[in-house]
Amino acid sequence: MANKAEEFVKGWNGKQEPSISERIKGAFKSKEPLRYKLIMAQYRLKTTLSRLDVYVSKMQERDRTLFERVVDAQISKDTARAAMYANEISEIRKVTRQLISTQVALEQVELRLETVTELGDIFGNLIPVIGVVKELRDSMKGMMPELSLELAEIEEGLQEVVIEAGDFAGGGVEQAPSSPEAKKILQEASVIAEQRMKENFPELPSVLTSVQKSNQGQK
Repeated sequence: MANKAEEFVKGWNGKQEPSISERIKGAFKSKEPLRYKLIMAQYRLKTTLSRLDVYVSKMQERDRTLFERVVDAQISKDTARAAMYANEISEIRKVTRQLISTQVALEQVELRLETVTELGDIFGNLIPVIGVVKELRDSMKGMMPELSLELAEIEEGLQEVVIEAGDFAGGGVEQAPSSPEAKKILQEASVIAEQRMKENFPELPSVLTSVQKSNQGQK
């Protein structure tokens, strides 16, 4: 049992050598320590979060432009044109809500990864967030395929860390993609996304909302 624990520590921190020259040689070994793999996963995650910021900003700008057109059309008493723009706004907000929800959930994943980096608590913290990333990847597949691919890379990197940690610990790793903890993170992200939408996106006029519902019912 002691040998297994020693192997795990070596795998987490990288092999500890007594001399500087041996440490330098060790840095060029092909086998990367678990900590390095985790840091790379964090880097990919930060990159994806930055990209999400850009996506949400673009969506918000597009929404603002269309909302102004809705107002202009209403002033001109052109209800049909106003409803057309309102429908487009609804589609934009649907995507934006999902993007914000994804962003909030990934921020929670990022916090977990920082905790793992500090404590080495791989199994307790990583397995639930792998489930979160998997769910987000699936939800983005049809909406934004390029973002889904980025999430797949993050998921794969985290899976590698967990599997390798399981090897060091001398046991298999049971994954829980739909664990209660993962579901809780996703549900909380959805609630926060809804709040942010209400705070940052103006409500459409009620007359247009009723026209939209009528149009959707005819489809």
